[in-house]
Amino acid sequence: MDVIILGSGTAMPLNDRASPSIALIIQGKPVLFEMGPGALRQMVKAGIDFKRIKHIFLTHYHPDHTADLIHFLFATRNPSALKERTPFWLIGPHGLKRLIGDLQRAYAPWLTLPPGIMRMEELTPDQKAWKDWGGFKITWRPTGHTPGSIAYRVEETGGGRSVVYTGDTGFCGELVELARGANLLIAEAAFPEGKEVEDHLTPSQAGRIAALAKVDKLLLTHFYPECLSGDIGAQCRKTYDGELVVGRDLLHVQI
Repeated sequence: MDVIILGSGTAMPLNDRASPSIALIIQGKPVLFEMGPGALRQMVKAGIDFKRIKHIFLTHYHPDHTADLIHFLFATRNPSALKERTPFWLIGPHGLKRLIGDLQRAYAPWLTLPPGIMRMEELTPDQKAWKDWGGFKITWRPTGHTPGSIAYRVEETGGGRSVVYTGDTGFCGELVELARGANLLIAEAAFPEGKEVEDHLTPSQAGRIAALAKVDKLLLTHFYPECLSGDIGAQCRKTYDGELVVGRDLLHVQI
């Protein structure tokens, strides 16, 4: 598995950091996590064909994590795209079907796709079972960032490599449990120490989760300008001494 950070920023517009989106390449196939504004354009830069995306996982429904769903559905509806499009899945916590339905009504008929092209599944936050998606399996845990928000653990089918993605979250024991022994933890580090915001992590808090979970590697992302003005790596090193990567847009990380 490989990771491509499509967007390492937040809702705040920055010249060099797009809103959250991550591509996980599993057996050569891209799996998407989040669709923040500009995600499709970032995919083009990364060499990912949006028509090949068959799984899109969402952690919660704030606009900076979901706004490019509008663009994605509109582009998918294009006749040239539909010729190549096979069925795809949208997966997220409770409220996904309502969100998509509301968007389709607001933009009717421009986001409506032919029957059978788009499939949706809502995940119960407290469910602890694994679900196999063919080539990879996932489990998830609640994070408390919003009602129903979740973090994901992804593993290659057959006991391969493992990746955990926190989405937006504060420090919580569920994340430590979810990330236990993972090859890579992708964690938000939105705000620096001294400017903490409830239900977001600082770099040192993300490092503490990584240390407690004994992960092989920690990748930090989702930086607000306040965090970017300081030394993100040095803050994280207060609690974590393992392999550390400070994320940036279009960064490619091998797992």
